Amino acid sequence: MELKKSEEILAEIHRNCQLALQSISDILPEAEDEDVREELLHEHDEYEKMCGRAAALAKDKNIELKNPGPIKKAMMWSSIKMSTMTDNSRAHIAEMMTQGTVMGITAIKSSLADMSDGMEDEDIRKLAEDVLAMEERFEEMWKRMIA
Repeated sequence: MELKKSEEILAEIHRNCQLALQSISDILPEAEDEDVREELLHEHDEYEKMCGRAAALAKDKNIELKNPGPIKKAMMWSSIKMSTMTDNSRAHIAEMMTQGTVMGITAIKSSLADMSDGMEDEDIRKLAEDVLAMEERFEEMWKRMIA
């Protein structure tokens, strides 16, 4: 198995944060529960900060980051709209957010595991670890809202 380069991991972090921002923006208009709306807004702010950190690192290291394409965004939007059309309850939105967060956690954990010891960029590793910790906190929050 080929080890991922720091640049690829930074791109994964950026893509992960961009998809989370898009998902939150798509879900927010459907959320009627005030606690859910507050959590979505809080998470949106946190993902924006991480995305900004990724962009700053990319600029410093002369790495070009790409945003998810319009087809991916349209597919996410339609999936979210269809799912919330029949059920926009607190538990259902929390379940949707948990699923998305788990996908992000899995991607970041995989990227961290693929980094070679001693060869990775410490700034990128730190950012990946921070994003992972943030998403794990979000997962716990959403799981509590499902119950």
